[in-house]
Amino acid sequence: MIRSDVIKSLLPVIRDEFVVCNIGLPSQELHMMDDQPTNFYMLGTMGLSSSIGLGLALAQKQKIISIDGDGSVLTNFGTLPTIANNVADNFILLIIDNGSYGSTGDQPTYAGKKTSLTAVAKACGCENVVECQAEEAVDVMTAALASNKMTIIVCKCESGNIPVPVITKDPVTIRDRFMDALAAANG
Repeated sequence: MIRSDVIKSLLPVIRDEFVVCNIGLPSQELHMMDDQPTNFYMLGTMGLSSSIGLGLALAQKQKIISIDGDGSVLTNFGTLPTIANNVADNFILLIIDNGSYGSTGDQPTYAGKKTSLTAVAKACGCENVVECQAEEAVDVMTAALASNKMTIIVCKCESGNIPVPVITKDPVTIRDRFMDALAAANG
């Protein structure tokens, strides 16, 4: 399975959740497969999906899922100790680890070599870290959502991309509809 297969398999589980999605192809894949006002698509800030997701989780009560990539987490390594030291039990970080910078041409990342993001997250102090294979993603996400406990999921999959259209919504529209949906859910 490649990243788009993982995202597609998770749609029935995450459809009713608030999702902050990583820059580039992951956002385009999620947008193409299941555009929802509860999806916040990152359009120009590599490495910040997990940081924005954590901030949202800390600021309000709804569950927040951040879909990030190994390349983006490696770009913003400071996010893992920040997550470990600011526990939000309504936050799930899904790192789709395909061992490559998928949105820029599938150049290999260090996570595809010697660096284990699972081990790094644990070393940073994250207490509930689960590594799974792509085929296990649905079960692991379902369990994380039911646990009501902050969870870091490192989902290992193959590298590869599918053709996707560009997101034509402007960033202000994406932000406003997401924040409106969040405000409505929080009452």
